[in-house]
Amino acid sequence: AVARQTGRTLFATWHSRFAPAVEPAKAFLANRKIKSVVVEWKEDVRVWHPRQAWIWEPGGFGVLDPGINALSIMTHILPRPFFLTRSELSFPRNRAAPIAADLAFSDDSGVPIRVEFDWRQTGPQTWDIRVETDAGRLVLSSGGSRLVHDDRILIDEKQAEYRAIYRRFVELIGDGASDVDLSPLLHVADAFMLGRRRDVEPFIED
Repeated sequence: AVARQTGRTLFATWHSRFAPAVEPAKAFLANRKIKSVVVEWKEDVRVWHPRQAWIWEPGGFGVLDPGINALSIMTHILPRPFFLTRSELSFPRNRAAPIAADLAFSDDSGVPIRVEFDWRQTGPQTWDIRVETDAGRLVLSSGGSRLVHDDRILIDEKQAEYRAIYRRFVELIGDGASDVDLSPLLHVADAFMLGRRRDVEPFIED
């Protein structure tokens, strides 16, 4: 409302939504019948957030900090809104934020959407969204930089997310418009509000 009243541009987004395969995935799914969705967003917290104590504090989101990037892609590419039906959050016994999350969503047609976030993965990292459709399987991987339909590679490009974000911001300013989608943040809030807590082993920073 303040942006509208003052003629300013307000832009709120997440970087993974601007990965190169996201828009082609959205176009592919626009007129498809979706049967199921499985998301695996698993990475090593020691690699991506070393010695960052804030992320383990209340309000720091824990594993839902990277996980919100997956949700930002999902809310953009899936043609129907979806809602949380189950949440289980794994909290290290010495931390105030979760290290893993097991979430279930659905839409108003009953499509099952299973989402797993985990910060304990070592070795190769996993940032995948798999969508089963009436036209085969679509796999968005590498955080949104690679797109495969069945066995055919459609997109495989180097990440250029922030350049695309800045380009979009310039466009919005030129048009005197705003772009604000808070739905990924609402899904995170629901995950905490409905989450069943599970205590797991303490997280010790190396």
